[in-house]
Amino acid sequence: MENIKVILWGLGAMGTGIGKMVLTKKGIEIVGAIDKDPSKLGKDLGQVLSTENLGVLVSDEAETLMSEAKADIVILAIDSFVEGVYPAIRAIVESGKNCITIAEEMSYPYIVEKELSLEMDRLSKENNVTILGTGVNPGFVLDTLIISLSAACRSVDSIRAERISDLSPFGPTVMSTQGVGLAPEEFEAGIENGSIVGHVGFAQSIPMIAKALGLEYDEITETREPIISNTHRETPCIRVEPGMVAGCNHIAIATIKGIPIITLEQQQQIQPESEGVDTGDYIYIKGDADLHLAIKPETPGGIGTIAIAVNMIPQVIASSAGIKTMMDFPIPHSIENSFAEQVNYYK
Repeated sequence: MENIKVILWGLGAMGTGIGKMVLTKKGIEIVGAIDKDPSKLGKDLGQVLSTENLGVLVSDEAETLMSEAKADIVILAIDSFVEGVYPAIRAIVESGKNCITIAEEMSYPYIVEKELSLEMDRLSKENNVTILGTGVNPGFVLDTLIISLSAACRSVDSIRAERISDLSPFGPTVMSTQGVGLAPEEFEAGIENGSIVGHVGFAQSIPMIAKALGLEYDEITETREPIISNTHRETPCIRVEPGMVAGCNHIAIATIKGIPIITLEQQQQIQPESEGVDTGDYIYIKGDADLHLAIKPETPGGIGTIAIAVNMIPQVIASSAGIKTMMDFPIPHSIENSFAEQVNYYK
């Protein structure tokens, strides 16, 4: 097939990273860009991506671009939640385009927004396109990787997995959901009013793992605690002084009759190295056999999210219509040949 044509919707930290990666790949090209930041509107996308001009102007006219641009897929990087991305996804699929979104709740949306999910699934099938929510986590480390590792077990009794990660590459949206930059009392108030949610994705990863492996649980309980900084820390979008919140330690436990079956923990903060914290991903499967996997340092959050969103493009285009999860696809992988050729491979 000819080059895959991509529209970027959202040019924050992750959206621009996705754009830069697409430019390095064969058999794929960017034909449109959408953002609401006034400082980017009307500029050539190449300026925003710090590269040569591409002949693609950044627009905030999403409806016009969706109806007029000929594209195979839209990469959506604007929000973490189903409600936040639903209007954009509706516009994308009604224009006959596939969609990959890095909205965390979209990795397994039926758990939190059943009716909206059913509507998106109906619309995507009606327009013969596919929707996938993915990223480094949820989407890979604390769900897809666990599911894949379990294939080497004759039986699985319980799972515990921990991710200690660096939030520094992410933008303001992620920082706000973690409470980064707040005073401890503001963090606690944010937990109470729901403005601080910690890691977005445990409500998706645990059901995905459980469904794939056939594990049962009665309930999921979650705790969120602030990680208080003892040092000055700073990223392009946030500054943290000693005594302020640098991140969040979020734990989710799925139990059956009070016994933990799946335990997932996410410790994420900006510049963890400033206090000697080593990042890493750790999976412990208790069963036959017991399996322990450690990735040190962590699977990079920013790079990982960018990479998996781009690398899944051929599989999504080749897929049957509807809302999909990562467990609905063959093994995800890097692509070093033409993306267009990979589409043919999966058809």
